[in-house]
Amino acid sequence: MHEERQGHGVAGWAARGLLAVALVCLNACAMVGVSRIKPGDVVSERRTDMLGARQLSDNTVQTLNVLALTAKRCEQSFDTCTGMLAHAAGIDEERRLSALSEVWLGRALQGDRGAVISDATLDAYLQSARYAYAYLFFTVRTPAERVFDQRQAKVIAFYDYAVERIVGRWFQVLPSLGQGWQTASLAGWNVERPNTDMRMRAAPVELLPASTLRFKGLQNVYRRDGFGSDFVAVAPPLDAAQTVPPWREPQYVAMTGVLTFPGATLEAVLATHDVQLLVRDPYRDANVTIDQQSVPLGANFTAPYGLWLARSGFAAQSIRSLLGRGGIDQPRVLLMQPYDPTRLTVVMLHGLASSPEAWVNVANEVLGDEILRRHYQVWQVYYPTNAPIPVNLAQIRKALDATLRHFDPAGTAPASHHIMLVGHSMGGVIARLLVSSSGNALWSLVPSERDLSVARRNRLHRALAPYLQFSPMLQVDEAVFLAAPHRGTPVARHRLVRWLAELIRLPLGVLKDMTNLSDLLKDNDGNSAPLHISNSVGNLSDKDPFIVATENLPISPAVRYHSIIGLYKPRGALDTTSDGVVPYLSAHLPGAASEVVIPSWHSVQETPAAILELRRIMRGHLERVETAVMPTP
Repeated sequence: MHEERQGHGVAGWAARGLLAVALVCLNACAMVGVSRIKPGDVVSERRTDMLGARQLSDNTVQTLNVLALTAKRCEQSFDTCTGMLAHAAGIDEERRLSALSEVWLGRALQGDRGAVISDATLDAYLQSARYAYAYLFFTVRTPAERVFDQRQAKVIAFYDYAVERIVGRWFQVLPSLGQGWQTASLAGWNVERPNTDMRMRAAPVELLPASTLRFKGLQNVYRRDGFGSDFVAVAPPLDAAQTVPPWREPQYVAMTGVLTFPGATLEAVLATHDVQLLVRDPYRDANVTIDQQSVPLGANFTAPYGLWLARSGFAAQSIRSLLGRGGIDQPRVLLMQPYDPTRLTVVMLHGLASSPEAWVNVANEVLGDEILRRHYQVWQVYYPTNAPIPVNLAQIRKALDATLRHFDPAGTAPASHHIMLVGHSMGGVIARLLVSSSGNALWSLVPSERDLSVARRNRLHRALAPYLQFSPMLQVDEAVFLAAPHRGTPVARHRLVRWLAELIRLPLGVLKDMTNLSDLLKDNDGNSAPLHISNSVGNLSDKDPFIVATENLPISPAVRYHSIIGLYKPRGALDTTSDGVVPYLSAHLPGAASEVVIPSWHSVQETPAAILELRRIMRGHLERVETAVMPTP
């Protein structure tokens, strides 16, 4: 018996020991463990969300955990999951709305097949955008009060992407709605006619999300962070069969889309199935007002410019144009942005065998400066570089005058005053002549008029006057000349260059004018005085009669001008150097307000130093204009 009681005692102690161990184990299993991850993994984890990794963000996962939900369960029982998120107590509105926006976005991404978006997928994107919109504007804190919250940055990204896809689908169905529609039904939602301040010459035929575009050859992409999705709206090309004016409004235009959901309260916004698209011109609008709150409007300013250059075919056109085998035969004034009467105008003129691609980074970098972008608009002159300089000078002047008259018939808009000319190489020579006075200095270029009748002499004078007699453009008060051969270049006399010049065909219009002039120069006996018109390459020779006759023409005293000069392989005194094409002495102009010499080949306009100098000049020009318009009391 004693042994039996002893055995039971041992067993009791063993049982109690096992229970104690079990309790210890239970406590140990309930304890929190800790581990460390690499700093880089921390960043990746914070950036993980439905957009970046196709999985829910940590914020949303934690919100689901409060309701004993998981991402997998939400995917399997979506309606139950969203219903619990929408109505469960114990979750503050910011967490609730941000989680709903991301969960609905995940639903939309799951059904998104790229080009074709089904109604169910579109509805999911609209739900996601609405919850994001409610989070941003109808919770207790304003967006400004949450400026450092990572959750808000994610929600804005959810909204922007949803808007991007919604607007893309809306654009696909737009042609079927006709002209006078006011409200359309789309995926169970009532879509109101867009509220827009866009200025385009025609309705767009393409709408490309700027986020999907990548560019080679551009140094930088200039964006403005803010609310909304960035697009490039593409207008249809001009009908080649129609008579077209010398100006070209932009075919590629920056656009920002914002979706709004009507309602004065959170409950009203979450209950509505009405939606309106605000279509905004980001050059005109820096902010957008939503629920009485002014928020910055997002924008991508580089995307339209880059897409235009990528699709233009300028490189091949410029060579064909130079050789007289296609391309363009008349100057065109190309507007880089929709015309704005309140912005100052900068006119850029490219050089020989070139095109607007000469300014590929210049225009982008100059307008990358927020202050300059707010106050300037860029026009680029695209002209046939096989034509003689005097012909291009007259035709460019005519094209610019026509463009100014078209957009500002009264001539009273700020855009028509204080114009700045920026010319590179031969474009710089033309820019200088646009602000110079010829007087009677160029009539010596006409062969001696032997036995011409008074009537024929008058006809000859009228025919030559547009090319040989000109005055400064009164609208221009600033000019910048980059690597401009004002006194020509000996390179144009090089044997190889002369041989290449022989391959150039003059424009048909110039050849016709030459024939008419030759007829006018015939004397009474039918003999004609010798008449020779150089092509553009010949005009750039330092011995060319036209370049010699114009090199010292006076620039208007109302024009402040600047020189930016390249210096290639500097050797000896500055007066003996060149940029490899244009001698320093040819590019130098006495009386310039500033002159900067930059280590560079002839394409000096592409250098960062030249772009910074051009920005400096434009800022100074802007300050002088503002002082003149609003003098200090």
